[in-house]
Amino acid sequence: MAGFHEVRFPLRVALGTSGGPVRRTDIVSLSNGRENRNRRWQDARRRYDAGSGVRSVDDLYAVLAFFEARAGQFYGFRFRDPVDHKSCEPGGAISAMDQFLGTADGTTAKFELVKRYADAGGETVRRIDKPATGTVTVAVAGSPVPAADYTVDYMAGTITFRPGKVPLTGTVRAGFEFDVPVRFDTDRIDIDLGQFDAGRIPSIPLVEIKP
Repeated sequence: MAGFHEVRFPLRVALGTSGGPVRRTDIVSLSNGRENRNRRWQDARRRYDAGSGVRSVDDLYAVLAFFEARAGQFYGFRFRDPVDHKSCEPGGAISAMDQFLGTADGTTAKFELVKRYADAGGETVRRIDKPATGTVTVAVAGSPVPAADYTVDYMAGTITFRPGKVPLTGTVRAGFEFDVPVRFDTDRIDIDLGQFDAGRIPSIPLVEIKP
C-alpha cells in the first residue's frame, strides 16, 4: 500500500473514538410506492472522528504530533477500531477456527485473511489488510498449524504456507487481531484551548483507505 506508515494511531485516543462502517446505496421511490435499491459500493468504507477520544491536552498533543508525522492526509496509518478489531466478537478469545479462508487443494499456498459477517439472511466478506503483528493463528481441517509451517504478511493481510507444508485437503481457517488502514480526512486541525476546557472537542476525521 503506497504512502502508508506502519504505525498505529495513539491507542488511548482510539478507544474513545466514534464512527464505524459507511455504505453507499441509491434508493429510487416509484410511483406505486415501491422502491428500487442499488448498492453502489460492494464493501463498506469506515469513517471515524478521533476528536471524541480526546480527553486531555496531552491527548490532543499526541494527536497533533501524530498528524504532523503523517503530513496531514498524505500518509496512511493503522487504526484500532474500538469495537471491531478481532476475528471473533469483542469480548471473545481469538481462535484459529474463527474465520474461514478457503479450502486446501495441495496447490494453493497463499490465502487472504478475511472476516465474515453473516446471519440467516445473508453474508458480507471483509478483506483484512492489516492484521496485528504476532496475533495470527491458523488451522487446517480443524487442527492448529505450527507457526513454522507458514508466513504472515502483516502489511498485506495474507498467509503463505512454506514449501512442503501446503495442505492437501481440508478447510483453512484463521484467528487474528487487526487494524483498519486509514488516513486523516483533513489537512487542518483547529485547536482552541479555551473551547476545549469548556468541553468542546475538535473534530479529527479519519477515513478508511482501500487497497
